[in-house]
Amino acid sequence: MADQAAIDKIVQSLHWLGHDTFRLDRPKGPIYFDPYEMTGGEPASIILASHDHFDHCVAEEVQKILGPDTVVITEPDCAAKLPGQVRSMKPGDEITVGDVVIKAVPAYNTNKDFHPKDKNWLGFVVTVDGVSIYHAGDTDFIPEMEGLEPDIALLPVSGTYVMTAAEAVEAAKAIRPKLAIPMHYGAIVGSEEDAKAFAQGLEGVIPVRILPKEE
Repeated sequence: MADQAAIDKIVQSLHWLGHDTFRLDRPKGPIYFDPYEMTGGEPASIILASHDHFDHCVAEEVQKILGPDTVVITEPDCAAKLPGQVRSMKPGDEITVGDVVIKAVPAYNTNKDFHPKDKNWLGFVVTVDGVSIYHAGDTDFIPEMEGLEPDIALLPVSGTYVMTAAEAVEAAKAIRPKLAIPMHYGAIVGSEEDAKAFAQGLEGVIPVRILPKEE
């Protein structure tokens, strides 16, 4: 795990753009997670798309931030739809792009059918400047989360299609990040109340930061 100063530096560069979309600013170009309903932005160094749903795998959104050297990383179904230099992964695979290490991990539902395990859709553990960031994708609390121990965990909290806030609390306890950040609310399903419930559930156990939504 990274030291607190390194984690704080990454968090200062991490922007929540709504739903599951994040932008991590870097001198070599930003890293985008699950771009959706964006106004545009600086061309990406890396774009990560977790799975083949309309709010995660969107060619028009990728096009907005696609540069000549952008690497797009996703699973095979989504890869067939996206423009640019696309590389596909399955859970357990690892790719290095420049100085960024990306490991694909499972993301699936256990008590609903929106994200079947056999689809091999993805979460990502991305290591940047010595700091590991886990973007869980659309998932329930699954056994593969146990002991991941990233520095930062970005976790869905809205329920319906993913974990509820209460389930995400239990997931965070199993994952054991140094910092947890809620996502997957405020766009299609869920509200800031889910994010607040998640933070309250982890009070005194794991630090939680609710990021403001940015454009």
